[in-house]
Amino acid sequence: MIPAPAAIDGPDFDPQLQQLPNSDAVFVVWAGGASAYLAKTSMLRRRLLRILRPGDPSRGSLNLRSIATRVEYWLTGSRFESGLVHYSLARRHYPDTYLKLIKVRMPPYVRLILSNTFPRTQVTARLSGASSIQYGPFHSRAAAEQFETQLLDLFQIRRCQEDLSPSPQHPGCIYGEMNMCLRPCQQVVSAEEYRGEVNRVADFLTHNGKPVIQTIAAARDRLSEEMNFEEAARQHKRLERVNQLLALREDLACDIERLFGVAITASSTPDAVKLWFVCRGCWQEAYDFPLTSHVSLDQRLRELIGGLLPVLPPRQERQEHLALLARWNYSSWRDGEWIQFEGPEQAPYRKIVRAISRVHGGVQASLPLQS
Repeated sequence: MIPAPAAIDGPDFDPQLQQLPNSDAVFVVWAGGASAYLAKTSMLRRRLLRILRPGDPSRGSLNLRSIATRVEYWLTGSRFESGLVHYSLARRHYPDTYLKLIKVRMPPYVRLILSNTFPRTQVTARLSGASSIQYGPFHSRAAAEQFETQLLDLFQIRRCQEDLSPSPQHPGCIYGEMNMCLRPCQQVVSAEEYRGEVNRVADFLTHNGKPVIQTIAAARDRLSEEMNFEEAARQHKRLERVNQLLALREDLACDIERLFGVAITASSTPDAVKLWFVCRGCWQEAYDFPLTSHVSLDQRLRELIGGLLPVLPPRQERQEHLALLARWNYSSWRDGEWIQFEGPEQAPYRKIVRAISRVHGGVQASLPLQS
């Protein structure tokens, strides 16, 4: 939800431009009834003075003075907020070309395709509406492919991409010969037995490997107590491989149905921070969270998160929300903090309170000293 903009009207822009702050903002320069120019900036006054300067528009850099009739602008507290406001306005004003305008790249996922009779994985940059688990988003396709390869090394599901027609005469593949696949193509196992291994993979992805780690660790400890050290060492080696795989997971990667979190950024409102909640991989309406209140931060956060009513947009828009989250989180210019959790019931309130204090403290430290 984009708030109402502030605005200045032509044709005499000069005195109004001088009153604008030199801060982060998103603006639209209107030419009559059509939007002429949409952009974001970290220095609003300087940017508008440059593109609305008096002079010959045919020479030099961009000059919209001769056609501009009105400028609408939205002050923002961070580059992150500028990016989301810019995205929302681009969708509104340029519905056919907004993805090119905002230059967002769809991140890759590891998808477990459950709709197939013999489920398999694939790396893709598109969300699917079919029955599947989407695990991501990853920073790059190479990272997603590396995760997928090591995941398949832990389990015995197929790596081939064909639609199988199982037969004892099927030639199979080298992974079957190495006992790295259950060989459903050759009817070595039934569809139900193969589905049991797939369910283990689905459980691993859904819970980020926690049940597998607990099972292997318990088996290792039991075998050690029974003095079966050879088998205990084998289980310990397997546990190391699971931990190595989870180390490749990257910050955001999880089953996107369980992707909840909050981005905490500076706010353009004094003595406040901005809270941007993500529910099942979708951005929700932002909250200006004031820090001057007699009620504790912890209590207000519990009331806020407990009252969240997640809004889930269509699949295409959800994919774009995840792309914006990945671009910000994996960027070198990330401002603010990101706290991730598996659901509203698991929200780490103390961690969020500390992050709010750090963000607000950083804003206060950056403010100029008053003379």
